[in-house]
Amino acid sequence: MTTESVSKDLKAALRRLRLSPMLDTLPERLVLARQNKMAHQDFLELVFSDEISRRDRTSADLKAKAAKLDVSMRLEAWDDTTQASFDQQLWGDLTTLRFLDDFNNVIIMGPVGVGKTFLASALGYIACRRRCSVLFWRTDQLMKRLKATRLDQSYEAEMRKLIRVDLLILDDFALHALDAIETQDVYEIVVERHLKASTITTSNRDPSEWLAQMADPLLAQSAIDRLQSAAYELVVEGESYRKRQKPMRRAS
Repeated sequence: MTTESVSKDLKAALRRLRLSPMLDTLPERLVLARQNKMAHQDFLELVFSDEISRRDRTSADLKAKAAKLDVSMRLEAWDDTTQASFDQQLWGDLTTLRFLDDFNNVIIMGPVGVGKTFLASALGYIACRRRCSVLFWRTDQLMKRLKATRLDQSYEAEMRKLIRVDLLILDDFALHALDAIETQDVYEIVVERHLKASTITTSNRDPSEWLAQMADPLLAQSAIDRLQSAAYELVVEGESYRKRQKPMRRAS
C-alpha cells in the first residue's frame, strides 16, 4: 500500500501544536481516508483517536515505571499455552478491576515459578491504564526500605505513600520470616488500608502458614484476618512459567 506525503506546512503545524507523533500514522490514515472516501469529520476522529491511544499507552508506561512494575508483564504478553492453571472465570473478573472499586484484596498463591508475579503485575498495569496509583514491592525489599526510612526520618512519609496508594502489590509475601519491627509495619499497612484501598499479595505459602512467619502472633493474626477476609484468592498450579521466558538459542 502506498502512503500519502505530508506537506511541510502540515508537519510544522503539528509540531507547533505538539502533535508531531501523529506523523507516525498519518500517511497510512490519509491513504485509508482516500480509499474509503471518508468524511472529514470521520477522518479527524480516526487520527485523534490514534493520538489518544498513543498518549494513554505512554501515560500507562510512565505510571508503571513509577510503580516499579515490569512493563513486560502485561496481560497481552501472557503465554496462553502455558500449563499453569487457575480459575479463569475469577481471573476474568479480576481483570475488570471491580475488586479495586470495592476496596477488596487479591491473594495469588501457588508454587515457585508458576507466574504469580506476572499475574499480579498484569493487574497492576491494567490499573495504571485506568489512571490509578500503583506501587509494586517485593515484600522483603519493602521491609528493608522501611527500616532505612527510620534512620533518615522519612518513615512517616513512606508509610503515608503505602497507605494512600490505590493498589499496593506485595510480591513474595511471607517468603521470609518477619521480625517484630517488620510485623508491626505489615500490621500498620494492612489495618490502615483495610476496606479503604486494595492490596494484592503473591505468596508460595498458604495464608494459614503466614502466622508462623511473623514475630508477633497477635499483630500477625489481626493483619492476616483483615487481609484475607476482604480478599479474592487465586490459586495457580502447574509447570514453571519461567521456562516460557527463557531465551532460545537462535538458529545459525
